[in-house]
Amino acid sequence: MKWMILAVAGALGTLARVGMSTVVQKSVVSTFPWGVTAVNLAGSLLFGILFALVSLRFLNHPQAQAFFLVGFLGAFTTFSTLMFETVRLMQTGQMLTALGLLLMQNILGLLLFWLGLQSVALLNGKVFQ
Repeated sequence: MKWMILAVAGALGTLARVGMSTVVQKSVVSTFPWGVTAVNLAGSLLFGILFALVSLRFLNHPQAQAFFLVGFLGAFTTFSTLMFETVRLMQTGQMLTALGLLLMQNILGLLLFWLGLQSVALLNGKVFQ
Protein backbone atom coordinates (compact mmCIF):
# COMPACT_ATOMS: atom_id res chain seq x y z
CA MET A 1 0.00 0.00 0.00
CA LYS A 2 2.84 2.40 0.85
CA TRP A 3 4.36 1.99 -2.62
CA MET A 4 1.03 2.84 -4.24
CA ILE A 5 0.68 5.95 -2.06
CA LEU A 6 4.19 7.07 -3.02
CA ALA A 7 3.57 6.38 -6.71
CA VAL A 8 0.34 8.40 -6.77
CA ALA A 9 1.88 11.24 -4.76
CA GLY A 10 4.96 11.24 -6.98
CA ALA A 11 2.84 11.41 -10.11
CA LEU A 12 0.85 14.32 -8.67
CA GLY A 13 4.04 16.10 -7.59
CA THR A 14 5.50 15.71 -11.06
CA LEU A 15 2.37 17.07 -12.72
CA ALA A 16 2.29 19.98 -10.27
CA ARG A 17 5.97 20.76 -10.98
CA VAL A 18 5.51 20.75 -14.74
CA GLY A 19 2.27 22.72 -14.52
CA MET A 20 3.55 25.40 -12.16
CA SER A 21 6.86 25.76 -13.95
CA THR A 22 5.16 26.11 -17.33
CA VAL A 23 2.58 28.64 -16.14
CA VAL A 24 5.16 30.79 -14.36
CA GLN A 25 7.68 30.69 -17.21
CA LYS A 26 5.05 31.61 -19.80
CA SER A 27 3.81 34.51 -17.66
CA VAL A 28 7.15 36.34 -17.69
CA VAL A 29 9.18 37.71 -20.56
CA SER A 30 12.62 36.51 -19.55
CA THR A 31 15.19 33.87 -20.35
CA PHE A 32 15.86 33.45 -16.60
CA PRO A 33 14.36 30.14 -15.42
CA TRP A 34 11.63 31.69 -13.26
CA GLY A 35 9.45 28.58 -13.58
CA VAL A 36 12.03 26.27 -12.00
CA THR A 37 12.93 28.93 -9.44
CA ALA A 38 9.28 29.29 -8.45
CA VAL A 39 8.92 25.52 -8.07
CA ASN A 40 12.07 25.22 -5.95
CA LEU A 41 11.10 28.11 -3.69
CA ALA A 42 7.48 26.96 -3.37
CA GLY A 43 8.69 23.44 -2.62
CA SER A 44 10.92 24.74 0.14
CA LEU A 45 8.04 26.67 1.68
CA LEU A 46 5.66 23.71 1.43
CA PHE A 47 8.22 21.31 2.88
CA GLY A 48 8.80 23.68 5.81
CA ILE A 49 5.08 24.02 6.45
CA LEU A 50 4.39 20.29 6.19
CA PHE A 51 7.40 19.33 8.29
CA ALA A 52 6.25 21.75 10.98
CA LEU A 53 2.79 20.16 10.88
CA VAL A 54 4.40 16.74 11.29
CA SER A 55 6.68 17.94 14.10
CA LEU A 56 3.79 19.56 15.94
CA ARG A 57 1.74 16.39 15.48
CA PHE A 58 -0.94 18.06 13.36
CA LEU A 59 -0.09 15.72 10.49
CA ASN A 60 0.42 12.55 12.50
CA HIS A 61 -0.58 9.79 10.09
CA PRO A 62 2.51 8.01 8.66
CA GLN A 63 0.85 7.45 5.27
CA ALA A 64 -0.08 11.13 5.00
CA GLN A 65 3.49 12.08 5.87
CA ALA A 66 4.84 9.72 3.21
CA PHE A 67 2.31 11.01 0.68
CA PHE A 68 3.11 14.70 1.15
CA LEU A 69 6.76 14.82 2.21
CA VAL A 70 8.31 11.92 0.34
CA GLY A 71 5.99 11.35 -2.61
CA PHE A 72 4.50 14.69 -3.59
CA LEU A 73 7.30 17.05 -2.58
CA GLY A 74 9.98 14.53 -3.51
CA ALA A 75 8.70 14.62 -7.07
CA PHE A 76 7.78 18.31 -6.98
CA THR A 77 11.33 19.35 -6.11
CA THR A 78 14.38 17.87 -4.47
CA PHE A 79 15.54 21.40 -3.70
CA SER A 80 13.15 21.44 -0.75
CA THR A 81 14.84 18.34 0.65
CA LEU A 82 18.24 20.02 0.43
CA MET A 83 16.88 23.03 2.31
CA PHE A 84 15.37 20.71 4.95
CA GLU A 85 18.67 18.91 5.51
CA THR A 86 20.52 22.25 5.68
CA VAL A 87 18.13 23.63 8.30
CA ARG A 88 18.43 20.42 10.35
CA LEU A 89 22.20 20.88 10.42
CA MET A 90 21.81 24.53 11.40
CA GLN A 91 19.38 23.64 14.20
CA THR A 92 22.00 21.34 15.70
CA GLY A 93 24.67 24.05 15.54
CA GLN A 94 26.49 22.60 12.55
CA MET A 95 26.72 25.87 10.62
CA LEU A 96 29.90 25.05 8.71
CA THR A 97 28.56 21.65 7.73
CA ALA A 98 25.32 23.30 6.55
CA LEU A 99 27.29 25.80 4.46
CA GLY A 100 29.45 22.99 3.12
CA LEU A 101 26.36 20.99 2.16
CA LEU A 102 24.92 23.92 0.24
CA LEU A 103 28.17 24.72 -1.52
CA MET A 104 28.98 21.11 -2.28
CA GLN A 105 25.59 20.20 -3.70
CA ASN A 106 25.26 23.34 -5.78
CA ILE A 107 28.81 23.55 -7.10
CA LEU A 108 29.34 19.81 -7.57
CA GLY A 109 25.83 19.42 -8.95
CA LEU A 110 26.54 22.07 -11.55
CA LEU A 111 29.93 20.55 -12.41
CA LEU A 112 28.52 17.02 -12.65
CA PHE A 113 25.64 18.20 -14.82
CA TRP A 114 28.17 19.89 -17.12
CA LEU A 115 30.34 16.74 -17.12
CA GLY A 116 27.37 14.57 -18.07
CA LEU A 117 26.37 17.01 -20.79
CA GLN A 118 29.89 17.13 -22.24
CA SER A 119 30.37 13.36 -22.00
CA VAL A 120 27.32 12.62 -24.08
CA ALA A 121 28.21 15.40 -26.51
CA LEU A 122 31.78 14.10 -26.93
CA LEU A 123 30.52 10.57 -27.52
CA ASN A 124 28.54 12.07 -30.38
CA GLY A 125 31.46 14.15 -31.67
CA LYS A 126 30.19 17.48 -30.35
CA VAL A 127 31.03 19.96 -27.61
CA PHE A 128 28.55 22.15 -25.77
CA GLN A 129 29.67 25.73 -25.25
